[in-house]
Amino acid sequence: MTTLSQLSKDLIGVLLLMLFGYCFFFVDINTNDLAIPASLLNVNSIFLSIVLEAIPFILLGVFASALIQVFVSEKFIQRLIPKNPYIALLPAVLVSALLPVCECAIIPVIRRLLKKGMPLHIGIVILVGAPILNPVVFAATFYAFQSNTSIVYSRMGLAVVACILIGLSIYFLFQNSNQLRDVYAHEHEEAKVGNKLKQMLYHASDEFFDMGKYLLFGALVASLFQTFLDRQLLTNLASNDYMSSAVMMGFAYVLSLCSEADAFVASSFSHTFSPTALLAFLLYGPMMDFKNTIMLLAFFKKRFACSLILIITVSVYLITITYGIVSK
Repeated sequence: MTTLSQLSKDLIGVLLLMLFGYCFFFVDINTNDLAIPASLLNVNSIFLSIVLEAIPFILLGVFASALIQVFVSEKFIQRLIPKNPYIALLPAVLVSALLPVCECAIIPVIRRLLKKGMPLHIGIVILVGAPILNPVVFAATFYAFQSNTSIVYSRMGLAVVACILIGLSIYFLFQNSNQLRDVYAHEHEEAKVGNKLKQMLYHASDEFFDMGKYLLFGALVASLFQTFLDRQLLTNLASNDYMSSAVMMGFAYVLSLCSEADAFVASSFSHTFSPTALLAFLLYGPMMDFKNTIMLLAFFKKRFACSLILIITVSVYLITITYGIVSK
């Protein structure tokens, strides 16, 4: 559980980022004494639109995640997985779609499942699938892309293909070998609270502050990106699906957005980048980003973590490029 000191630091960080957006919100822009540059007002408008659209889905996601954390045991999920390594891929994808947890929370859950005997490749399928296929992310993506629902269904369909491809790659390369690190000295202990409702509230508050700061930071970077980056450069990058997909994957990695909010950031680029590049962003970010890399290296052996990152990167790039070629 997050300590009071850490929670205070997270709250301060969230408030400081929110202050950036709201500092101009109540200012009378017609006042002659305050010459606010139009570019900053544009940044403010984009920032607020992304955040205000995403917050309801963040709240829904953290409470759903907390419910799963407290009331659903890993043993119950494990019983749903068949013994056959190939047949088990499909139920694993289904389990992914039923787990409303984002990439911020799924790695510790998968680690616990692997420690209890879940096959490695099945755990990885759930790890990469749950942050995209869950119903909260579907609802957020549908809301963000109401004017282009093909992006919504393509994201879910391509995510299923990517999960199966990544799972098969892990199975053939690592079989069911133990890739967890042996030392778990820094595991958080469960808070000793009086009942499960309190536990759920503790988990929800932890995740909200953890995810909220990444959302605000991502929204801020996205608004600065759109306002100050040379539009001609974006146009040149966006004109080539091969380059724009790679650029958007890198952008998703650096931003480290929560999967319940990344669709709103992606939709803000819909007039600049192609659907193929947007899908690369929407697929890659939930599967692999900067904060995920840190967690993977902490919980898994270094060679396996690096291999998984490479497999996910190559799989998402090839799948989105192939989709772009076929859909033309």
